[in-house]
Amino acid sequence: MSGVIVTNPPKAAEKDVDALSAYGVATVHEALGRTGLLGPDLRPIQQDVRIAGTAVTVLSRPGDNLMIHAAVEQCGEGDVLVVTTTSPSTDGMFGELFATALQKRGVRGVVVNAGIRDTSELRAMGFPAWSAAVSAQGTVKATGGSVNVPVAIGGQIIRPGDVVLADDDGVMCVPRERAGEAIEASAARTVKEEASRAAFAEGQLGLDRYGLRETLVRLDVQYRSYADHTDYPSYARDEAGS
Repeated sequence: MSGVIVTNPPKAAEKDVDALSAYGVATVHEALGRTGLLGPDLRPIQQDVRIAGTAVTVLSRPGDNLMIHAAVEQCGEGDVLVVTTTSPSTDGMFGELFATALQKRGVRGVVVNAGIRDTSELRAMGFPAWSAAVSAQGTVKATGGSVNVPVAIGGQIIRPGDVVLADDDGVMCVPRERAGEAIEASAARTVKEEASRAAFAEGQLGLDRYGLRETLVRLDVQYRSYADHTDYPSYARDEAGS
């Protein structure tokens, strides 16, 4: 497998990345029309951590982490390393030693669409990580791959320099050209949610706040008392009437 290492790709503006870091993955995902989510399989090894950074991408063969070593050189302040493989893999491709090198370079975290290991050490050193698996299985360094090329995870394309957001809810990608749009849409959604939160705290129902009673009527969803609900078995109706 031949490959390429692309240097100095364009990146989202640092100010936009920092602004997006104020919002959770769910908020930005919804604000952008439910797009960009990398699927439910990428899970954090830690809790209560949120990161945002610019993607440095890696495409490797399964069970081979040679290209992660090559990618470290391409990483810098504010980046997030995003690793995937040419076919599904759960091998532990990333661990404490990689994290030590990346942390020194100012990398904010790693997303691995395969396995990671040394999870206790990663938590202790405060290096955020998301992965599709946790595995002690080792890897080799024998096959070429690519760095800073578009990669696909969970049906989404991540390009080098795109914004990667990750928290307890998962991981998503915001195309670098849409960063400004994502900030505005997320801010508007946050204001809307704050108003709804205050209303719910006062006792208002979502059925009324969102006009959902009309939706129930349109869908012919009916209210019936337990005793009058004829779909219950006869013994249940008899018990209700006794």
